[in-house]
Amino acid sequence: MTNVAVQMIGYCIILVLLAIPLGNYIAKVMNGERVFLSGILRPAERGIYRLLKIDENEDMDWKKYSVCTAVFSVFSLFVLWFILCFQKFLPMNPQGTGNMSWHLGFNTAASFATNTNWQAYSGESALSYFSQMVGLNFQNFVSAAVGIVVLFALIRGFVRVKKTGLGNFYADMTRTVLYVLIPLSVIVSLVIASQGTPQTFSRYEETELLEPVTVEHEDGTETVVTKQVIPLGPAASQIAIKQLGTNGGGFFGNNSAHPFENPTPLSNLFEMVSILLIPAALCFTFGRNVRDKRQGIAIFLAMFILLAVSLAVVGTAEQSGTPQISQNGAVYTGTDGQAGGNMEGKETRFGIASSTTWAVFTTAASNGSVNSMHDSYTPIGGMIPMLLMQLGEVVFGGTGCGLYGMIGFAVLTVFIAGLMVGRTPEYLCKKIEPFEMKMAVLVCLATPVAILVGSGIAALLPATHDSLNNPGAHGLSEVLYAFSSAGGNNGSAFAGFNANTPFLNVSIGLVMLFVRFVPMFATLAIAGSLVKKQKVAVSSGTLPTHNAMFIFLLIFVVLLVGALSFFPALSLGPVAEYFEMIA
Repeated sequence: MTNVAVQMIGYCIILVLLAIPLGNYIAKVMNGERVFLSGILRPAERGIYRLLKIDENEDMDWKKYSVCTAVFSVFSLFVLWFILCFQKFLPMNPQGTGNMSWHLGFNTAASFATNTNWQAYSGESALSYFSQMVGLNFQNFVSAAVGIVVLFALIRGFVRVKKTGLGNFYADMTRTVLYVLIPLSVIVSLVIASQGTPQTFSRYEETELLEPVTVEHEDGTETVVTKQVIPLGPAASQIAIKQLGTNGGGFFGNNSAHPFENPTPLSNLFEMVSILLIPAALCFTFGRNVRDKRQGIAIFLAMFILLAVSLAVVGTAEQSGTPQISQNGAVYTGTDGQAGGNMEGKETRFGIASSTTWAVFTTAASNGSVNSMHDSYTPIGGMIPMLLMQLGEVVFGGTGCGLYGMIGFAVLTVFIAGLMVGRTPEYLCKKIEPFEMKMAVLVCLATPVAILVGSGIAALLPATHDSLNNPGAHGLSEVLYAFSSAGGNNGSAFAGFNANTPFLNVSIGLVMLFVRFVPMFATLAIAGSLVKKQKVAVSSGTLPTHNAMFIFLLIFVVLLVGALSFFPALSLGPVAEYFEMIA
């Protein structure tokens, strides 16, 4: 158990040490300040503006910024949908992979356009190189960038006084991709490629098995298999941005548990830290850009405390295992090199510490890549990742969207605190009035509403029951996890649930679109309202939003919304399964 704790603490320390300087760098980039890459990338940036006829100095109001966001995202969705449904006729398809069905294509396009990367297919068998690299990889960059630019529009809403402009959507997108996402992706790509992750356009390789395998068929006949197909492709470049952009879609079907996606402990470390790197860094970016670093640190600490508690609970649950595995402690389940516990569904080369840390990191962020199967976790160990998604992915969350989601909770917190002391609520020297509160409620409640409505309808349908491999409480957990993953724009799966049906593909796709764009446009509306206001002077009655009391209140409000929304559903799923296990 001590070894698990030490590894988890080590991962968190590395994350913080990298996030602080990256946060300052991102702040400078988005403010248009000179950085060490400006000499190389500024000419390319100007060239993009000239080519696309973008006026980088144009200052858009929140409505135009929202329209640009919507048009860009919808256009991206339909282009990707077209690529997937007609990939058989497009280039870079050496395996001759066929077209996706219309409903799976819609689900996948909605998934990648919303930074969710939910996958109801296996990447190496269902997609061509063109679909992977041109279709999905492009979306991995731009969908991550959209979340970041909306966050900066909100920051400008707090900082600017009696203005209307929130910046230029296209200039913000260009800077985010060019200065932040591409350089970081190059570094991570080179590291994981050096560890053995493929980066090639060659056809799949066929190799002889060391030991032939005999396959028995239902009719009693047998087939001796002597060869194996080794899937290849331009994987390293896509895996790097899928982690950094909190996308999470696996190039191969087993995602980050696949030895080609995640070959070594070093690749595991780089990929795992990459998941939370930008979301954590943006907290420090926020503090620098609102000209009060204490504000960013307060938000960071609220997120980090929730992350640390989640790590402790999942690590303890998985290391303890189940009474059935250890026969109530009578049997030691450890071996040489493994400390025991619940190793079901986990890679022996990573063990419980790296597997559970990854599970918490990937569901705290809206990432969704996995290096172990969450379906095989203990009931409590599997419930925490589910709850992290249900909270709206605000424990760092996705690139940009996690932080503006948490700021929505901060607005809700100052409003509740203002009611308690009888004062008009203020946040960052801007008054929070009824319009901001209505929009903040949309930000905070869009995820719970979409998850509960979607999973409730799905649970009533016989087709959903037929898609389950497990009955009872665990089966309900699988359905709830699927819609929580879609509703949290996460993309991970509990497994054991065949979600590739027309109804589930369409309904899960609609949930992903709803929870991506309703909070996003509500956030831009808040920014548009705040930017017009003047700042109010701080007085003795102003609620400090950077001290321990505010951090506690913020955590309390996040958990209160989550507990009130999901406790009944969790009681019927993982909680009921836990009591069945110990009975």
